[in-house]
Amino acid sequence: MTDFRSDTVTQPGEAMKAAMLVAPLGDDVFQDDPTVNELQRYAADLLGFEAALFAPSGTQTNLIALMAHCQRGDEAIVGQQWHTYRWEGGGMAVLGSIQPQPIEHQPDGTLALEHIRVAVKPDDPHFARTKLIVMENTTGGKVLSLAYMNSVAALAKELGLNCHIDGARLMNAAVALATEDDSDPIQKARQLCAGFDSVSLCLSKGLGAPVGSLLLGNHAFIQQARRLRKMLGGGMRQAGVLAAAGLYALQHNIQRLAEDHLHAQQLAEGLQHIAAENPLLKGKLELVSVHTNILFTDIAVEVAEPLLAYLSAQNIKLTSSNYNKADQHYKRVRWVTHLDIKTIDIEQTLAAVKKFSG
Repeated sequence: MTDFRSDTVTQPGEAMKAAMLVAPLGDDVFQDDPTVNELQRYAADLLGFEAALFAPSGTQTNLIALMAHCQRGDEAIVGQQWHTYRWEGGGMAVLGSIQPQPIEHQPDGTLALEHIRVAVKPDDPHFARTKLIVMENTTGGKVLSLAYMNSVAALAKELGLNCHIDGARLMNAAVALATEDDSDPIQKARQLCAGFDSVSLCLSKGLGAPVGSLLLGNHAFIQQARRLRKMLGGGMRQAGVLAAAGLYALQHNIQRLAEDHLHAQQLAEGLQHIAAENPLLKGKLELVSVHTNILFTDIAVEVAEPLLAYLSAQNIKLTSSNYNKADQHYKRVRWVTHLDIKTIDIEQTLAAVKKFSG
C-alpha cells in the first residue's frame, strides 16, 4: 500500500521501536519519567525555549496553549484555514470559552499584518479582549518566511499581545528554508520561533513518531500548561515509552524531511507531464500547488471519481474534498509525502496514473 493521505500514517522504524523498548520509565504526572524529562529538555534546548511539555496530540498542545494565554471571554486572532480554527473541533470556544477572530489568507498563506492590526479590539466592554495572535507554519504545506514570522512577533509585542505558533510541521518549514541557503535546519527552526511566546511541535507527522506533540514556552507558561494538560485528560503515566520515539525522531528524522519535499516535487512534475499527455486527464487534472511535502491537485469530478477508485484498487490511498471553480465541480486531492514513501512508490504511483483509462 502507498498511503498519501497524511504524514500521520508513518510507522515507527526498527531503530525507533528499539529505543522505545529500552526507555527508562517513571510516572510523568509526578514528573519522574526520565525519558519524558529528557525529551522535554532536549526539545527546549533545540528550539531555544526555557521548558517544554509532552502531550498526546497537537490538537491538545494547541488547546493548552490557547487556554494558557487566554481567559474566558478573551479573543485569539487566527487564519480562516488555521488548524486551530477549522480542524480542532472548535475546542478553543467549546472548552476554553475563547472567541476566535478569523482573518482571510493572502495567496502565500500569510495573514496581512494590517489585517491583524485592525482586527485587534479596543479596550471596550462591548468587545472580547484580544489577547493572542496564532500563526501556523507550514500552512497547507506553504512556508511562512523568516522575515514574515519576525514581523508578526514584532507586531504582537507592539500591540501587547502574546503570540503562538502551531508548528505541527515547523521542521518542514525549517528544512525548506535551510535548503534555500544551505544553512542548518535547526538554526532556521530556532529563528522561526524567536520572539514567539509558545510553539506546538508535532512529533507524529513527518518526524515519524507514533504519538505525541510538544508545547514549548517559558517556565511559568509550561507550569500553567501542565495544570491544563491534567484538566484536559492529557496526563500520562509511564509515557517514556512514547517519549522515546519522539526523542529519536528529533535526533534522527529532521534532516531527512528534505527527501519528502523532493518526492512531492517529483510527484507534481510527473502528474503534470501525464496530464498533458493522457487525453482523459488533459484539462481535467490541474496542479494547484506543491510546497514542502504537500501537493494539491484539482481534478474534474467526472474524472476524479473513477481515478480515485482506480488508484484505491491499486492500493494507493488519497484524501479529497469537493471544490467548485468557475461553476465546474472538482475534487481537490491532497497528496502528502512522508518517510514511508520512497522513490519507488512515487515511480509506481505515476506509472499507475499513466495507465488510467477511465
